[in-house]
Amino acid sequence: MKKIFAVASGGGHWKQLMLLRPAFEGQQTHFVTTMAGLPSQEEGLSSYAIIPDCNRDRPIKALLCVFAIFWQLIKMRPDVIISTGALPGVIALAIGKKLGIKTVWVDSVANAETFSMSGLRARKYADLWLSQWEHVAEAAGAQYMGSVL
Repeated sequence: MKKIFAVASGGGHWKQLMLLRPAFEGQQTHFVTTMAGLPSQEEGLSSYAIIPDCNRDRPIKALLCVFAIFWQLIKMRPDVIISTGALPGVIALAIGKKLGIKTVWVDSVANAETFSMSGLRARKYADLWLSQWEHVAEAAGAQYMGSVL
């Protein structure tokens, strides 16, 4: 059984991560998001954490997010980190990569023309870098394995 650390910001990023849940069945999965209340809305979701939300315009919040994610990763010691975005996911992949954890980025389906800013930043930390649009994946040198929607 693999230990999976699944992280996403609230809103659409979280919804897309939840659509990936069937792929995690039979694995020990710990979900991480930025919005309190989201995990409790999901049936059968028992292992989760809430971390501070952050963006590039709020460096102090980003630093708090770094510490929160680092702590969660040290506690869980996952085999794989997967994120659908945004900046908290990039942070998780960056820390995970330094810790020797396998990393997966799934860029949001909303990015139909080009990778998101977070997705572009995640590229250097992702062992598997995915777009949900075949033409976006081809243009960026990413992989395409379908769409979650």
